[in-house]
Amino acid sequence: MGRFELEFTGQARKPTNVSLDTALVAEAKGLGINISRACEVGLLEQIAKERGRLWREENASALKSSNDYVEQHGLPLSRHRQF
Repeated sequence: MGRFELEFTGQARKPTNVSLDTALVAEAKGLGINISRACEVGLLEQIAKERGRLWREENASALKSSNDYVEQHGLPLSRHRQF
């Protein structure tokens, strides 16, 4: 989660109703899992995943252009690489 997680650390909490499978809730409670925090982590992961997907979609033409350039001309400054 990295940087994205830090954007939300320490923020105020909002009570929210969520519908979850009853067996899943019982298992989590039995294991001492904080359901609110577990849901929050899952939501953060989904938000980060969707932000990444949207970024790739919005920048697809630039990425394609860059990849096409490298394919045709090689990596810029590759002659200076020491590996």
